[in-house]
Formats: sequence, structure tokens, C-alpha cells
Amino acid sequence: MSTKKVWFVTGASKGLGLTLVKKLLAEGYSVAATSRNVSELQKVINEENSTFLPLEVDLVNENSVAEAVSKSIEKFGKIDVVVNNAGYGQLGTLEELTDKESRQNFDTNVFGSLNVIRKTMPYFRAQKSGSIFNIASIGGLSGEFPGWGIYCATKFAVVGFTEALAAEVKEFGVNATVIYPGYFRTDFLTGGSLRTPENEIDAYTTARQNQKMHEQDINGNQMGDPEKAAVAMIELAEMQNPPVHLVLGSDAFQMANNKLSTLQNEIYDFKTLSTSTDY
Repeated sequence: MSTKKVWFVTGASKGLGLTLVKKLLAEGYSVAATSRNVSELQKVINEENSTFLPLEVDLVNENSVAEAVSKSIEKFGKIDVVVNNAGYGQLGTLEELTDKESRQNFDTNVFGSLNVIRKTMPYFRAQKSGSIFNIASIGGLSGEFPGWGIYCATKFAVVGFTEALAAEVKEFGVNATVIYPGYFRTDFLTGGSLRTPENEIDAYTTARQNQKMHEQDINGNQMGDPEKAAVAMIELAEMQNPPVHLVLGSDAFQMANNKLSTLQNEIYDFKTLSTSTDY
């Protein structure tokens, strides 16, 4: 049996997930890859070998996730690395987005990942090892993007549960890392990966300008190279003590530093008021 690690990657038919799966297969890793449409996955990853398992999975359906994990264990004998990559961007201000639009974004970006974690952790606990990479966004650290409030909220949630997960699973030899990508040159800002609000409100001029900028100006001109992101994640999986937090991209690195500096200054500026509530 190969000593190469077995990867379980969600959202593998496009974006960073697709690039990662292709890189893993090229380097001889075994990969179970999920998509909502397995034929789409097989079309973009034309691999027919013993190291590739394409799976059609509805991530918000626990039974579908459990079946996919079971099939992966059955084929490869184990899973070493889980990458919760599936998700989509939801544009729209908090007033514009309907309850349905907001909940659907949380279902995929948050609860889908929780389903995967819930179904893979029994195997990780039993084998006393494993790595879980939860793909958030730099929007999970800084929410100052007009018209991206719900999307950022889903990614803030990913950050929060990853921090808790890392503390919970450490005793089993399992690692959890939240990854904050900046802007990478994928199809994230096009097609089915980015949804716009059903009911736009013209008064929100800043949000509309930001939406136009992402769809027309940023799309296709992102600084990040998805191939290099895949290399970074493979390197991360080989670390004995990986970080709980990892930003990806020089733009994300700068935005993270700006957020931390702003937060620290704001906390200290109001130290007197903050500490005035003790007995």
C-alpha cells in the first residue's frame, strides 16, 4: 500500500479545489473528490486510475456525506487529509438578501463542512491522526466588504468552529487549520460560484459599485496563483505541527495585518470603558 496520504476534497470540480486535486493526482496522492455533479467532475478531471475516486455528494445531506466517506475508506483504506473547500459567494447587502438566500449560503459554506467533519472524525479518532483544512476567506477575518456581509458571516463561522475543533481534536493527534485565501485567479467570481441578490436595492450605491468591481475589474486579474496555493496546502499537510490559522496570498497577508492592527488600536482606545464593568 502506498505511503502517500489519502485526501478527501470537497468542491473539487472548480476553483482551488480543482487545482488542488489535479496537483495531488499528478504527484501520486490518492484523492476522493466530491462535487454536486459527478459527470462535471469526471469531465474536468479526466483520470481513470486507482488513485482517484470521484463522488457525487450533497454536502447538506448527512446521509450523502456519510456514504461518500464510507466509499472513500472502502477504496483507499483510510483518509489522512480532509479539505472542506466547497462553497460559493453570495453578494447582497443584509437588507437585500432574503432569509432563504442567507440560509442557503450558510447551509453550503458552514453546515456542509460540519457534516464532513462529523462523519470523518470517527475515523481520525480511531487512527489517532489526520488533518482538516477548512477553506474560509480573508473575508472571514475582515468583514469590511460592502455587499458581502452574509458571505463574510459564513466565513467568520468557519474560523470560529475551526479554532474550537483544533482544541477539541488535539488530544487525538488530529490537526485543524483554517485557511484564508485572498484573491486567486479561479472562476470563483463567475458562473455558479457567485450569486447576486434576487432583489437589488438601488440606494446601496457602494455595494453596487463593489459588486461591479468584483465581477468586472477583479475577475481575471487576481494576484493569487491557484497552482501555488495547491503546493502550499500540500506542504501544510506534511507539517508535524501545522498552524491553526494560515493566510494565503500577499493580498490576504496585508489585509490580515491591517485588520489586526485596527482591532488592536480600537481595543486599546476604549480600554477604560471596557474595563469599567468589573465589580
